[in-house]
Amino acid sequence: MSVRAPLTLAIALALCSPAVAHAAKITDVRIEGLDVSMTENVQLALSAMDSLNKDVSDRRYAYLIKQAEPEAREALEPFGYYSPVVTVEQQNSAAGTVLVIRVDKGEPTRVRESRVVIQGEGSDDFYLDQELEAFFPQVGDIFDQEIYEQSKSRITRRLAERGYFDADFLTRRVEVTRALRAADIDLSWESGNRYDMGATTITQEPRTIIRPEILKQYIYWNEGDYYHQGRLDRLRDSLSKLDYFSGIEIEPHPEEAVDFRVPVTVKLTPAKRSVYTAGLSYGTFSGPGVRGSIEKRYLNDRGHKALADLDWARRRKTLTLQYRIPALRWRDGWYTFSLQGFDEQTDYINNRRLTFVASRSGNITQNLSAIVAMNGIRERWYFTAEDDGNPDTPIPFHYANAFYPSFSVHYTRSDDPIFPRDAFGANAELRGGVADDGDNRTTFAQLSGSARYYRGVGVNDRLITRGEFGYSRTDIQFLPPALRFYAGGDRSIRGYGWREVGPRIGTGDDKFPIGATKMLTGSVEYEHYFNKSWGMAAFVDSGSAWDDKPEWQTGVGVGLRWRSPVGPLRVDIARGLNHPDSPFQLYLNIGSDL
Repeated sequence: MSVRAPLTLAIALALCSPAVAHAAKITDVRIEGLDVSMTENVQLALSAMDSLNKDVSDRRYAYLIKQAEPEAREALEPFGYYSPVVTVEQQNSAAGTVLVIRVDKGEPTRVRESRVVIQGEGSDDFYLDQELEAFFPQVGDIFDQEIYEQSKSRITRRLAERGYFDADFLTRRVEVTRALRAADIDLSWESGNRYDMGATTITQEPRTIIRPEILKQYIYWNEGDYYHQGRLDRLRDSLSKLDYFSGIEIEPHPEEAVDFRVPVTVKLTPAKRSVYTAGLSYGTFSGPGVRGSIEKRYLNDRGHKALADLDWARRRKTLTLQYRIPALRWRDGWYTFSLQGFDEQTDYINNRRLTFVASRSGNITQNLSAIVAMNGIRERWYFTAEDDGNPDTPIPFHYANAFYPSFSVHYTRSDDPIFPRDAFGANAELRGGVADDGDNRTTFAQLSGSARYYRGVGVNDRLITRGEFGYSRTDIQFLPPALRFYAGGDRSIRGYGWREVGPRIGTGDDKFPIGATKMLTGSVEYEHYFNKSWGMAAFVDSGSAWDDKPEWQTGVGVGLRWRSPVGPLRVDIARGLNHPDSPFQLYLNIGSDL
């Protein structure tokens, strides 16, 4: 016993002792031969990425190396590459192993045959036929699974939007023949019956603020008309623009349909009746000031609105009173009556103006709106450069009255109202009537407009172009300054002061704008964003305002951009090129200009 005990104890200790494990570490994974999106997908698929810079056992390390090739191959299938050549190489160092995955994608798999159909009542639907024609990938295209799934989901969604609530798949099969690099698509739906619009019930909770008969006029369909989600979207948009409600819930209930008619419920939550705003302001000519407004979203159960807005600066003051009534016939819009008083006492002008406008607005289409108005202006002014400095000489005031109708249209198309990458906005206005200075009378006609275009370039860049024009047919001496055209400033020609470009009055450095009968400006701007929030811009602006002959002025500059929640914050610095001693101009803006 005494001889065998030590041997037995040694064996027992050996059996109980843990095995010595060798640790391995993958410090980096490099993927070569793929574009950005493919590389990202391979990285997501690789098990080795989860163990990066971690000590793993030899067995785990061998497993990660072995799996790298099939995982990379599988990650390329969604892009249509089913037969890539994948080589896995290990580059060892004292710190660990760098895994290099080289990929030759080879020839992609393309769609050989495609059968995408809708059977049943939806087979005769013109708009569904358009969706089928736009299905991708088509015969000859690379079989990209993401594009295929997006097209399939779009048609399924369109079936529901157009009232085919019982639609379901009959077949959804894709057969891939790797040897031939071919994919055959067999995709079909049974649409079932198309549903119609049922009864629409509107409730206001916790209290009723607007007469139900007024809100019902925004329901432009009749019970029994075919169902379409766009009808509900238009109703939601109309109710939202009224600004009476803080919550709008519109729900179709196909599960409660009777005779294929879908009931719709609209639940509205009233917004606060009064809105108060206040803030500070500063302008180069107007000086420091305060702003404040009171708006009544609904004065009564007929939905009338009222607004009082005061902008009180040291040298410029504006008071605006406005009353609006919802316009329910023909097109959604408003009857608006506004009265504005304006007083300006700056270094270059002494100006007082009273303006009255009565207008009717209307939405022509989802993107197009129009306004018809009657306008009246009474204005008194003189330019300080006309003052001879003699207190005994009467102030050389000018007077002008104008009464005229106007018609304007506004078009906006945008993929994003706050930060668009594919958008176009334009407006045009035609106005004309009678103007007089108390002794003489003349007629005038004006056409003006502007346009702005946004285009995304790559992932992080945008190209922005804009233009503005104005033309008057009249004698400018009878035209109030409020109806004249000006150029220069942050929304016109950067690099020049506000209204600096165009006819001016005064001597030396003390020259001030008097307005013109014609105006044309243009701008090209390029933005590059370093991340989701911050970016830079470079721009060129050019244009002029003139009566007889234009003197074109050009400014160039750079800017800082920040994508704030309420729209881009823009800080620009620019300089005019036409005068060697032109100072640099600094501009600050926030919000979308579309």
